Parts: sequence; C-alpha cells; structure tokens
Amino acid sequence: MSSTAVPDVTLNNGVKIPQLGFGVYQIPPEDTREVTLAALEVGYRHIDTAQAYRNEKGVGQAVRDSGIDRAEIFVTSKLTGNAHAHDDALRAFDRTMDELGLDYLDLFLIHWPVATDGDFVDTWSALEEIERSGRVKAIGVSNFGQDHLRRLMGANTTVPAVNQIEVHPYRTEDSLRAFDAEHGIATEAYSPIAQGKVLNDPVISGIAARTGRSTAQVTLRWQLQRGDIIIPKSVTPQRIRENFELFDFELTEDDMTAITGLNKA
Repeated sequence: MSSTAVPDVTLNNGVKIPQLGFGVYQIPPEDTREVTLAALEVGYRHIDTAQAYRNEKGVGQAVRDSGIDRAEIFVTSKLTGNAHAHDDALRAFDRTMDELGLDYLDLFLIHWPVATDGDFVDTWSALEEIERSGRVKAIGVSNFGQDHLRRLMGANTTVPAVNQIEVHPYRTEDSLRAFDAEHGIATEAYSPIAQGKVLNDPVISGIAARTGRSTAQVTLRWQLQRGDIIIPKSVTPQRIRENFELFDFELTEDDMTAITGLNKA
C-alpha cells in the first residue's frame, strides 16, 4: 500500500502531519534503524521518537538511508524532563538534532508537564524560540491535561499544535480530546492498542470477525475515524504492515459506538 493512502491532518499553524505514524518507544537503539527502515518501506512517512527513548540516532540513520526525500518524512521528537529550564531546553534540542543528523525537525514536544528543573511555561518559550528559528516546523506537548494546557496558553502566545496522550478503547479521553479540538490542538494517540490489552476484548473481536480484520486493525481504524493521529509501534514486520493496512475498510456507526463504550477510565 502506498503512503499516499494515509490522510494528513493540518495543524493549527498550517503544517500537515500524516494521521498514521510509527512509534519507536522501547525499541532498542541497536535495532531502531532496521525497524524504522522496515516501516518506511511499508509506507509510513511519520516517525515518532523522543530523547528519553535513546534511539533518535537510529531514526535519523533510517531516514537518511531510506533514499526517500527528507521532505516526505515527518519526524517527531520530545524534550526530556531534566531539560526544562530555558537554556537547557535549547541545548537539549541541539543534542536531538545532532543525534538525528537532520537539518530540521518536523515536530518537537514537551514530553511531560513535570520536570526535575525549570517550569513548562518557561520551557514553552524556548520551544517558541526554536520554532521561530525555522529548525522545527511545529511545537506541541505530550501528556498535558486541561489545567496544564490552560496555564501554558495563558502565559504564552503560541497554542500547541499537538497534544500527544494515551488513548485507546479502554481510555477514550473524550473530555480532553474535546478540549484539544476546541482550542485547535490536534490529539495524537500513543499506546493506541493499550500495549495489547484490548486485543482480546470480545466486542472488538466480534467486529474483527465480521469485517475480516484483526483486532488491532479494528482498534486503529476506530481511532482514525474519530480523527486522532495515531502512532502504533511494533518490531514484527507482519504487524508493522498490518497496522498500516487501515484505509480500505470502514467501521459502522454502531461499531464506533460499541468500541467507545468500552471506556474504563
């Protein structure tokens, strides 16, 4: 399947991000290049890493070695919690760019609203500075709740382009997603299959049996139809491909309602 099958989401600053991406959380650094190359070969054009994952170098190597035009690959990384002071954040971004070996980054996120030093309001001003420099196309946050977002937006001029949070059928986060949408913030879902916890759910299994799809595909399709950006992760070639094959079927309204009703949060 071609990467052109993946729709884009337009962020609040006009930057386009592929709605389906590939996450590299917990992929060992020594395996990251190979696994990321496999994802790019399948058709993924959106790769999500972080300083805390310690595998930015492998992602950058894969992007460079893929033979794909850099402009066609959307790369995200995230700021670690021990670099929230303004100047520390600037230096940490420099390290990320050195690790990746890329000329620019597409999206840079504050990984958590907690830090060992500094304050995320001051951190955000550093990210705004980086965005103005042109070295990153968009900035955002991860794991921010409504109170965090209100405080951030109340003290700064730039509204986050993305809020990357844990979302899956057992944690639908409807209230936070609605808040994000109200303020023009795109919701990006990590752990979209709850690290496998939803895959044996009888509701999802029933829909999968009827549609001839895997439970992972049904779960990921549910999230796409809700409008979220998603970044499933796998190191298995078959599952990397399976998680990409989501654009030739649709769930019914009843399917969507049934899966949303599984929320336990």
